[in-house]
Amino acid sequence: MQSKDKVRNEGIRSKSLINMAEGLFVVILAFYPLRHVTWGLDLWDTGYNYANFTYMGTEHMDPMWLFSTYLSNVVGNLLTKLPNAGSLVGMNVYTGLFVSLLALMEYWFCTRKLKMQPWLVFLGEMIAVSLCWCPTALLYNYVTYVLFLGCVILLYLGLTEERKGCLIGAGVCLGANVLVRFSNLPEMAMIFAVWAYDFICAREEKRGKKYRAASAEKSATKDVAGQGAGFWKRTVWHTGWCLLGYVASLVALLGYIHIRYGIGEYIAGITRLFSMTDNATDYKATSMVMKMIYTYVENLYWVLRIGVIAVVGMMVAALFAFVKQKALKNATVAGIFTFAIYAWGVMLGAAMLFWLYRSGKFCSFEFYSYGAMLRPGILFLMLTMLIAAVRIFHPACGREEKLISGMVILVILLTSLGSNNGVYPSLNNLFVAAPYTLWESLRFIRYVGKKKIACVIIEPFPVKCILAAFLLMCFFQFGCFGAEFAFAEATGVQNVGAQVENNEILKNMKMSEEKAAWMTELTEYVKENELQGQEVILYGYIPSLSYYLQMPSAFNPWSDLDSYSYEAMAEDMEALNGETPVIILENKCVEYLSGGREALETLQLEEKEIQKFLSDRKMILLAEFMENNHYELTFRNEKFAVYR
Repeated sequence: MQSKDKVRNEGIRSKSLINMAEGLFVVILAFYPLRHVTWGLDLWDTGYNYANFTYMGTEHMDPMWLFSTYLSNVVGNLLTKLPNAGSLVGMNVYTGLFVSLLALMEYWFCTRKLKMQPWLVFLGEMIAVSLCWCPTALLYNYVTYVLFLGCVILLYLGLTEERKGCLIGAGVCLGANVLVRFSNLPEMAMIFAVWAYDFICAREEKRGKKYRAASAEKSATKDVAGQGAGFWKRTVWHTGWCLLGYVASLVALLGYIHIRYGIGEYIAGITRLFSMTDNATDYKATSMVMKMIYTYVENLYWVLRIGVIAVVGMMVAALFAFVKQKALKNATVAGIFTFAIYAWGVMLGAAMLFWLYRSGKFCSFEFYSYGAMLRPGILFLMLTMLIAAVRIFHPACGREEKLISGMVILVILLTSLGSNNGVYPSLNNLFVAAPYTLWESLRFIRYVGKKKIACVIIEPFPVKCILAAFLLMCFFQFGCFGAEFAFAEATGVQNVGAQVENNEILKNMKMSEEKAAWMTELTEYVKENELQGQEVILYGYIPSLSYYLQMPSAFNPWSDLDSYSYEAMAEDMEALNGETPVIILENKCVEYLSGGREALETLQLEEKEIQKFLSDRKMILLAEFMENNHYELTFRNEKFAVYR
């Protein structure tokens, strides 16, 4: 009895420790995404999106942007009404919680439904969170990821557990995602996972019946025909339930937009979205796809060399294993060659790491920049897709594992479509892929043993060491990148020791002394002249000032974006009907207005940038508007100039 009680108590204690560890994992995943909410002042994307949330509507936003990212703007606008949302830190906290939600959703799914080890999932989610380079203010990305992940989870449950409600829910997620960001349309390709899973199920059932058949070829033929009908019926039903949810969510949301704005306004905005590729050619479908493909092809440079290292490693290990096999009667010699196989594998992994770091091109130790994680991240994506493809076609792999493997590939590829950032969006959305890769890699390292083909012994230990070494490198590079990187003007933040004391929006934000001085001086001028609340025209890649200064844009905070055409700007300026908003320019624009090419050359700009200024029709349009309405320079510091 005492022995049984002791075993039971140890079991209870072990379960308690596991629960405590899981609780700690959940707490860390919930709060780690908020680590940089007070870091850095971004003059581009962060404040631009918060300005759109604050002043949402056709009055202060470009209708194209309003309707092409409608649901993300709605969510952002709701966040601005929450307690303590009247500051950059407060909004960073609220938007950062979407990353927390992603990590926790995937943690629950992987541990409860896929039965992965909690510690392994935790490490995978920490990798995913660390690689979230994109500012959380870009809710059109993070709301997209939440709904996309919701679709993956619901599709998996709906297919593996035959729950039509989950299939409808998956369709709802994808339909809603089109309103989160119109370029999410390619996510419809997730239906391939449904068709592939139904095909796999049909094949497995057909094989089962074939092996169970006791008679004759005639009977077996009938079974095959019956299975064909079953496959089509099941696929039609599964597709129909998904399509029902997809269409229902689209109809409901578009119906609301029609009531709120009129469907004509929506169509006009989306039509402009398609025409923007005339100016912003990097948003063309072919350009986006080719940019993604080029990135993977370029990275084959590293893949091929690592592959050669692995092949050479296995050849040498096979030689050692052959000698060991011949010397089995001599225990000492066999032991020496067993040790040689292990030592060779470890040396090979270490040598690969030394080569990658020594090259100086694969990654860097400047963890505040993308160079620290980009190439390892791309290789991680390629490794994930390779593993998933192998598992899909492996005959011993179960249908559920094939399903999640296929969805991992689809998530990686589809996340990058609709963006002009290449594979960067996929690196920002590893919440499904990272734990999956670690899980499959651990299974390979633990369970795959040597095999004998003819007289050749295939020894996988060197490959295991190379894989383990690469994953250790990823843990280090991604972890340090996540700890140090915070986005600001498409690069990383450095020197975050200063604050702006006279601006409530920027209260408690840490930034460089230079930026703090710029914003302090500009804020003081705006307050002295009571400009807060007045409309503003911003030009020179400074759209965030609309939010930081609480000055709504007259038409589009980021009016110098290529996606905002000259024709659209001319139309919006004409619609001002004699109004003269405050104009704030970046200093390069001021130099251009005052002295043209000669003034720009004194700034030591590259010829390419000078030519861009000289051919900027929107800048010329704005200059004419300022001249016709007798604008005067009333404030200037090292970064900004105010005209009234």
